[in-house]
Amino acid sequence: MTRLDSPALPDVAVVRRPARVRLLWFLVSAAVLLAFMLASVALGSRNVGWSDILAAFQGADATMEQAAVTKRIPRTLLAVAVGAALGLSGAVMQGVTRNPLADPGILGVNMGASLAVVTAMVTFGLSSATGYLWTAILGAGLAAVFVYAVGSLGRGGPTPLKLALAGAATSAALASLISAFVLPRNDVAGGFRSWQIGGVGGATYDSLRQALPFLAVGFAICVLSARALNSLALGDELAAGLGERVAVVRAVAAIGAVLLCGAATAVAGPIGFVGLVVPHVCRLLVGLDHRWLLPFSALLGASLLTAADVVGRVVARPAEIDVGIVTALIGAPFFIHIVRRQKVREL
Repeated sequence: MTRLDSPALPDVAVVRRPARVRLLWFLVSAAVLLAFMLASVALGSRNVGWSDILAAFQGADATMEQAAVTKRIPRTLLAVAVGAALGLSGAVMQGVTRNPLADPGILGVNMGASLAVVTAMVTFGLSSATGYLWTAILGAGLAAVFVYAVGSLGRGGPTPLKLALAGAATSAALASLISAFVLPRNDVAGGFRSWQIGGVGGATYDSLRQALPFLAVGFAICVLSARALNSLALGDELAAGLGERVAVVRAVAAIGAVLLCGAATAVAGPIGFVGLVVPHVCRLLVGLDHRWLLPFSALLGASLLTAADVVGRVVARPAEIDVGIVTALIGAPFFIHIVRRQKVREL
C-alpha cells in the first residue's frame, strides 16, 4: 500500500491505462482529426476533388473548387483551434471544481465573454479583433469568479449541484442583459445574433493570428497544471499535505481555462457543450491522469468541432447549420445522461 506521505501518490491515485493503450488511442485520435480536417476541406455546398485540393494548397485559386478550398483552409484551422481550446478548458474546469458538469457554457463563462463583447461594441464602438479578444477574456474571467463565489455560498462550499445552478442562473441573467443591449441597436443586432449562435464560417488567417498567442499561453498554463490537478483530485486536505498550494493551483489553472475560453468565444462565438462532452469521453480512453487527459481533451475537442462543422455544411446543402447548433444537439442529451447517471457527484 502506498503511504500517504509518498510523493508518488498523485500518480498512483489516478486511474491508469497501459502506456501502449494510451499511445494507440493517441494515434487513432490523431488519425481521426486528420480525416475530419481533410473532410472539412473537401466537403461543403460544393464537393472538391483531390486534384483541386492539392492545387489550392499550392496557392492556386483559378477555379471555383480551388477558391472554395482556399476559403475552407482557415475555417478548418479555426475549428481545430477553437475545439482544442474548448475541450481543454472544459477538462481543466472539471478538474479545478471537481464537478462533472463543469463546462464553459454551463458555468456561464461563455455568456460572460459574450456580454463583455456586446457591451464594448454598443457602448464604446469596439471593432478591432484584438479588442474583442481582451474584452472577451475579461468578461469570461469575471463571470467565472462570480459563479464560483455564488456557488460557494452556504453549507458544503462549491458543490457540483450549486455550481451548475449558479452557472445556469448567471447565464440566463447575462443573456437577458445581452438582449437588452442588442435589441435597441439594429446596426449591431444582425451581426451579433449570427456570432452568438457560434460558428467558424467567418474564419480568416488574421483572426487566427490574433487569437493564437492567447490560445498558446492558455494551453501552456493548463498543461503545466496537470500534475497539480492530479493532487487536487485527492481532495484539498491531501493535496495540501502533499505540498500543493491549493488556492494558487486553482487560480492558475482557472486563468489558463479562462484564456482559452475567452479567446475561443471572441473568434467563434459562445459554442457550448464541447468542454462538457470531450473530457468524459477522454477519461474512458486514457483514464483520470491529467497529464494524459488534458492533451487528449484538446485533440478530441478539435475533432468534435471539426466534425460538427462538416455535418452542419453537409446536411443542409446549399445552406449551413452553425456549428454551435450541432454541438448543442450532441451535448444536451449527453448533459442529461451525466446528470441521471452520476447524480452530480464530485469527480
